[in-house]
Amino acid sequence: MRALVVSITCPAKWGSEVLFPNVEVRHLHAVTVLAEELNFTRAADRLHITQPALSKQITELEKQLGYRLFVRDKKRTVELTDAGRTFVQEARSAMLHTERAVQLSRAISEGSESVLTIGRSPCADPAWISAVLATRLPLFPKLRVRLKSQFAPELVRSVLAGELDFAIVTGAPKDGQITAAPFARAPLYAALPETHQAAHKEPLMLQDLAKDHWILFAKQVNPLAYDAIMELAQREAINPKDPHHIMVAHEAIHLVSEQMGVAFLTKASALRICAEGVVIRPLADESLWFETCVVMRAEDCSRLVNEFARSFLRRHQPPSLNRHQP
Repeated sequence: MRALVVSITCPAKWGSEVLFPNVEVRHLHAVTVLAEELNFTRAADRLHITQPALSKQITELEKQLGYRLFVRDKKRTVELTDAGRTFVQEARSAMLHTERAVQLSRAISEGSESVLTIGRSPCADPAWISAVLATRLPLFPKLRVRLKSQFAPELVRSVLAGELDFAIVTGAPKDGQITAAPFARAPLYAALPETHQAAHKEPLMLQDLAKDHWILFAKQVNPLAYDAIMELAQREAINPKDPHHIMVAHEAIHLVSEQMGVAFLTKASALRICAEGVVIRPLADESLWFETCVVMRAEDCSRLVNEFARSFLRRHQPPSLNRHQP
């Protein structure tokens, strides 16, 4: 799974701004591009200049510095010297801070307002939404967040269609057109009557509920969870008894309280609903654990979208998300 990354790309023509004596921004840009390509012809193409012009810029800079940044051969390929590696690392940082300064000052000067449309499921944990609403970006001081609730399959389709900038999705599908960055992992939960023989067991196994009528979110609400439950039931030779299909968690809890069966719920929906005579227990089966991800279009290069997603993940993502252990 690909991480969310913002690629900082400097414009082809930087003008003649000087970062420090004798070293111009265009020189820093030329050095960093050549360091990435390690080939004068390809680097010149990226910079939209001729190969001799690029060679001249590098030579000028090395002359000003008094030492070599690159070792050249006759095939127009190059290698960085030790000094060159250090210079390139600091040059990238210098350009990033320069661009950030320009972007921030311009945004404040223009007083522009940006709108970010974020999708969420009706079952999303309120803490995730609070984290979204609390996210602030200095580069976009007048940012306005607009929320849209949809079920998981619709969220992904809306992201791909460009109707959402990104979405918070539990059980995101594998799709080369999206980037999904996980930030939480949790099991499905079961809601069952407190008189149930497994009510005091924690966690539960699916076999503990094999003889009950099941109450499930309809497949169009959460197809990944629905399929996972049914596939596990098939592997364990469990034949669900005419399951009830519901759209929202409140329906499930009501049916459980009416002794109509046991319900399968996401963690967020299960733990925020209380009902007399109903207990909530996590399910231990590994196949019933799901990741919640920030989902966005893989080709989305928007600085706003990427910066917001990364800021949210820094606030909410655990230091290490273990995908294999509950």
